[in-house]
Amino acid sequence: MKESKKVDIKNLTKTFLTKTGKVTAVKDVNLTIEPGEFVCLLGPSGCGKTTTLRMIAGFEIPTEGQIIIDGKDVAHLTPDKRDISMVFQNYALFPHMNVYDNISYGLKIKKKSKEEIRKRVARILELMKMEDFSERVPSQMSGGQQQRVSLARALIMNSGVLLFDEPLSNLDAKLRLHMRDEIRKLQQEVGITSIYVTHDQAEAMALSDKIVIMKDGEIAQVGSPFEIYQRPNSEFVAKFIGRANILDAKILEKLGDRTKINVLGVEYNINRETKHNVGDTVKVVVRPESVNFADDSIKLKVTKSVFMGENHEYEVKSPNGIIELTLTNPHGKEIKKIGEILSFGFDEEAVHIID
Repeated sequence: MKESKKVDIKNLTKTFLTKTGKVTAVKDVNLTIEPGEFVCLLGPSGCGKTTTLRMIAGFEIPTEGQIIIDGKDVAHLTPDKRDISMVFQNYALFPHMNVYDNISYGLKIKKKSKEEIRKRVARILELMKMEDFSERVPSQMSGGQQQRVSLARALIMNSGVLLFDEPLSNLDAKLRLHMRDEIRKLQQEVGITSIYVTHDQAEAMALSDKIVIMKDGEIAQVGSPFEIYQRPNSEFVAKFIGRANILDAKILEKLGDRTKINVLGVEYNINRETKHNVGDTVKVVVRPESVNFADDSIKLKVTKSVFMGENHEYEVKSPNGIIELTLTNPHGKEIKKIGEILSFGFDEEAVHIID
């Protein structure tokens, strides 16, 4: 495979003219993607992630900003001049062509020799474990098989950057999980720089080296899946990635790189600096699974109690509203019913201040 490329996005902005005036879909986006990195652009519908991907691909021209691939600004170049390949949501296969011809189409356009095409197609079919599919047409294959052909067609071009536009959204849940794992495995094998658009949080968490959360055309937070989940920088990010309890806390003491706070009448000495002052009331994030049921420092009434197999889900009523709690591996443990008092505490290292 060709050496993967670094991508630098600088002050990227896209404004569309509509009948009612200007609409800014992407605003001043700055992002660095290292060679071989797998980055997901994640956010709700209308957040600007797809427009950002389309500008990187060359299907939209930026209003402002730079898209630098391997040190060269390609923001105003046509897609074929950008050293990128793309995997589309709807597969974009030629229905009248078999797998071999679909995969080799780009190489034929670039006028590669028949022998080179044959060798490269054979190699990519082996990589994709699709050696027996070369003569099939799209109508003879499942959605997952067609998406693998689409991925093979992108990989065979030996580009420095690979783009994915929600490639799994048309697949059923079980197949989506399988293809998600397959895409990540293949990407790690070939080491290609990859930018992947999705609105599916679990998909982004499973695939990414780095997640870029977008909201209203801007970047809300960039970080590893762990950082995004455990250290969200806003209430929006906390609630968008998984379930989150947002609670009031009071700053009691600042202890260098640690902070002592009071949450629901209980003191926690958390591993986090804060810009807030002693005495300030702040918001903290606690995930439902970050709970210690051996601790009895907090006692609240159960408003929901549901057995979910490997977990038991509770909701309890607090001065901050409803708190969601997850009891993992509930077998053989005491289960509280609605109306009963549940005793618990929070995992101190998982309590996070939103600055």
